[in-house]
Amino acid sequence: MTITTLSSREFNQDPSRAKKTAANGPVFITDRGKPAHVLLNIDDYQRISGGHRKISDILAMPGLADIEFDPPRVNIGIRPADFS
Repeated sequence: MTITTLSSREFNQDPSRAKKTAANGPVFITDRGKPAHVLLNIDDYQRISGGHRKISDILAMPGLADIEFDPPRVNIGIRPADFS
């Protein structure tokens, strides 16, 4: 994986070059010498972000029924407000 750094000016002058370069690894885009943005291809982004997972898919994962979870009951009492 190759990491490439482009200035904002270079990116603005040739965005297609940045997109082609992102096929080989992340492209850091700098503003005044400091990294400000990262351009990734979609496969790399989905790999590091975990892809598109729904909460229902995560909860339906096999093996979760074997996990014991019995949280203690919490009693929250109501108290009158103290405005003094």
